[in-house]
Amino acid sequence: MSNVETKMPPTYPMNGGEGPYSYSKNSYFQRATTNVLKALIDEAIIEKLNVEALVSSRPATIRLADLGCSVGPNTFIAMQNAIDAIQMNLTSRGHITEMPEFQVFFNDHAANDFNTLFKSVPPERPYYAAGVPGSFHGRLFPESSLHFVHSQYALQWLSRIPDEMSNRNSPAWNKGKIHCTNASEAVCNAYAGQFNKDMEAFLKSRAEEVAAGGIVVLTMPGKPDDVPYSKIPVCLMYDFIGLSLMDMAKEGTISEEQVDCFNLPLYAASPAEIARLVKMDSSFHIETMELLNTQSRYEGGVNAQEIVIHLRAGLEGIISKHFGSEIVDELFRCLVEKTREFSYLLDSSYKEGTLMFLVLKRH
Repeated sequence: MSNVETKMPPTYPMNGGEGPYSYSKNSYFQRATTNVLKALIDEAIIEKLNVEALVSSRPATIRLADLGCSVGPNTFIAMQNAIDAIQMNLTSRGHITEMPEFQVFFNDHAANDFNTLFKSVPPERPYYAAGVPGSFHGRLFPESSLHFVHSQYALQWLSRIPDEMSNRNSPAWNKGKIHCTNASEAVCNAYAGQFNKDMEAFLKSRAEEVAAGGIVVLTMPGKPDDVPYSKIPVCLMYDFIGLSLMDMAKEGTISEEQVDCFNLPLYAASPAEIARLVKMDSSFHIETMELLNTQSRYEGGVNAQEIVIHLRAGLEGIISKHFGSEIVDELFRCLVEKTREFSYLLDSSYKEGTLMFLVLKRH
């Protein structure tokens, strides 16, 4: 057990419970993505997953994991879709007499609202469910124990803010901003460097946990190699949060020092970055890597209120931890106004492909 990670990293859980600003009530954009990706994931499972190896032993158990599962219901939809596709794969080959058993592991930080998650687990489910608390930047499972790994809208979270960004004498001191959007080259390099470290750790851990022939499906915000962060819709929204915080600082609600010391640990990677990291690890082969267009939600104009509530469900926790919960309502009211004020930037932003879809196969 000496390899098991015991150091607790900082955590940024989504809003738990089932209230008006909860993640479970405000994750419909992610659910729409799950539905859009279903055909692509089905194809990956049917064409790439080595099912013969999975059922060669008896009794056969196929193990799936959803990393960064949050509180549902999207994780249940994704896992059910994956099991349906695996069963279709097995049935289509016509050489099994008995369907294997399925075990699904739901992983997120220990601070995640697992109570809400497991209260809403489908009662009629074709799998055994288990929760696995801990950071996916380290080991979570025994060696070669997983056959299908899924992670959606989770790997964009950095494990930490780089040390150089906490030093006011560093070129990476991000004064007046909270993200690498429209920031200095030093800040952008610090973000990229931390993402590289985190992705290396993620791939190394999964390489030890995923059995040969198993697949890993990853979905996260991404950006084309030649498009700046200031043209990516979600990164623009992070910038709007920073502008709203600076407005509040000028009004005296919070201090500029508080804003200067705060950075969102979120990063949108490019295909070139991902390809280089996978090649460096050498344990996986890239079966599919695409930047998908999921920006139809902006068609017909920006619904500022809808976008902001969605962001609040994911970011309220980390903002409250730094600034205090008493400023949250005002901040997101300001953000609605800021989003409306700069809606022309969202309307003209890059929408062709800002969702990274990646299928990796274990050698």
